[in-house]
Amino acid sequence: MHDFTTKLIRCLANGEKMEESIQELFRFELENAVNELLKLELTGFLNYEKYDRSGFNSGNSRNGYYERKMNTVHGELNLVIPRDRNGEFESPVVPKYGRRDTGTEDLILKLFQSGLTNMEISEIVELLYAKKYSRGTISNITDLVAVNVEAFRKRSLSNEYAVIYLDATYVPLRRDTVQKEAIHIVLGITMEGTKELLGYAVAPNESASVWESLLSDIQSRGVERPLLFVTDGLKGIEETILRFYPQAGLQRCHVHVMRNIACHVRVRDRAEILGDFKQIHKQDSAAAAVSVLDAFVTKWNPIYPKIIASILENRYLLTFYDFPADIRSSLYSTNLIENFNKHLKRDLKAKIQFPSEESMDKYLVSRIESYNFRMGEKTHRGFGSVLPELNQIMERKYKEVIVQGN
Repeated sequence: MHDFTTKLIRCLANGEKMEESIQELFRFELENAVNELLKLELTGFLNYEKYDRSGFNSGNSRNGYYERKMNTVHGELNLVIPRDRNGEFESPVVPKYGRRDTGTEDLILKLFQSGLTNMEISEIVELLYAKKYSRGTISNITDLVAVNVEAFRKRSLSNEYAVIYLDATYVPLRRDTVQKEAIHIVLGITMEGTKELLGYAVAPNESASVWESLLSDIQSRGVERPLLFVTDGLKGIEETILRFYPQAGLQRCHVHVMRNIACHVRVRDRAEILGDFKQIHKQDSAAAAVSVLDAFVTKWNPIYPKIIASILENRYLLTFYDFPADIRSSLYSTNLIENFNKHLKRDLKAKIQFPSEESMDKYLVSRIESYNFRMGEKTHRGFGSVLPELNQIMERKYKEVIVQGN
């Protein structure tokens, strides 16, 4: 360590080239340390010291070495990797065939998940590592994500969810030409309150038939007893859900209802009518919400009878009041999943378009797995205290099904 300190002081005194000198010092010392460690690892593997003649009778022995270059955050290392005669030795420090440290690949995957293009990633890595990575190399590294795509699609899911959100967002995708296509996304909150993206599907337009395929998929992977679905009100979506989960509750997103109202009223009335409608989901009980809705209908029906008629025909406007008050703010709209979609679209602006559906799959699964990892140990607001109540609702909703199953 004293020798290293002396070298470091010399680097610090090197004026304008100080940073380069320090970088080269760390690279040189790391290279020596890794090469020494490789020798020690082989000695431990063979269980005898070099030149110990008793080791010749062990059935295995040293068999020279080979050289390999490895890129690290400190620069390129020239490694001398020892071999054994039986070809069994493999270092955990330097993986077989590895030419980059895992930190490099982790960085590339993080940049990929942030929405940067392969060219942009290549430029950033070159600045950090002082070595150029071609777009093809970057693509090969991000192809590691493709291995996870099929695993993600086939993974098992929990059998119970407190709420499942369905929503679609549009992103550019190249097939023969470039057009925006709908990514249908399913997000669930478990009974314990953790959020999890369950699945997705890509199609030219949002449709009930695509949601049907997704619902069939999550059911086949284990989802048996969801308590509530929250949707944007796409035509036919509620009927599709009930075919798979007839016991589940349905909630129409209030934000989407308000957007529809805003499109069909005069500008001068917009703020007032939307302010009145917002009061419906701010009440303490279903009874109070019904009273507010009645007042809303009385006030606005003479002016906008068609809008009021469509609201009164909506059977799924107040379902969220069947659930504990602590979590109702998360149940009356699809805002939770739209928040994920908003960040997804923001990061996608840098990518402009996907050259293929496969490249979109790679990107989406990398983002989804990152989201699930981050949210897997976080309890969504309000859910930490309502598990007993949710269990009671589950028992009531699925009592007949459970009895028949037994």
